Order: sequence, then C-alpha cells, then structure tokens
Amino acid sequence: MQPITIKFQKLHPDAQVPSYAHDGDAGADIYTVSEVILQPFDRAAIATGLAVDVPNGYEIQVRPKSGLALKHGITVLNSPGTVDAGYRGEIQVIMINLGKEAYTFAKGQKIAQLVLKPVTKADYIEGELGTSDRGTGGFGSTGL
Repeated sequence: MQPITIKFQKLHPDAQVPSYAHDGDAGADIYTVSEVILQPFDRAAIATGLAVDVPNGYEIQVRPKSGLALKHGITVLNSPGTVDAGYRGEIQVIMINLGKEAYTFAKGQKIAQLVLKPVTKADYIEGELGTSDRGTGGFGSTGL
C-alpha cells in the first residue's frame, strides 16, 4: 500500500510528529507538549504543539488510546474527534478522566491516536422519506 504524505508543522519546540508503534497499525500516536493533571470527571483540551495539512477528500480522526481507557478511565471526549482538511490551527485533544483518581499526563506522553480516513460528501436535501421495516421506532424499539 502506498502511503499518503501528511505534512505537520511544529508550533512548539517539543512537539513530536505522529508515529506508528507497529507496522500495520491504523492509528499513529500523538503526544502532548506539556504536563497536564486531569482530576476525576474533568476534561481539558490538551495541546500537541502541531498543526497539519490534511489533503482535500480526507479527515484525520482523533481516537482514544485503549490502554489509557482501560487502565485509567481516560478517553477522548468527542470520540472520534475530527481534524478537517481546511483546519490549520493547533491539534488539541479533548480528554476526559472517567476514572476515580487524578491522572497526570507527562510531557511527551502518547495521548491519542490519529487515523486518516477518506471523506464522502453528501448532498443534503429536504424531501419525503421512503418507508422501512423499522419506521419511526426509536431507542429500544428492536428489543434486547
């Protein structure tokens, strides 16, 4: 598979360009540029010190690290977060601590992973809807 080149700009001297931990990984690790203490049930936008040039037709999804989620209850609040092709500001990761204890992100720590995804554009219009087997049945309507 031929990789797509994604250009990152360092906005902070300690910023690290995302990297894959293993060949074949879908997500590239992204790192924090500062120490952040997150109390239980608090949330924060954690700086990465990076901006990115996402090509048109793609997005970068920001996803949680499974180890942080399982071991500490730390996750990406708006998961998956989206970095759009037109955005050129700093990538910040909105994290929440769902654990019972304060958690300290160390400077240079892996905080999330980035996944490059193609974007399909839709033409949203108003109109009459067709019928379906489910109809207007909402939450819980299909049983347990």
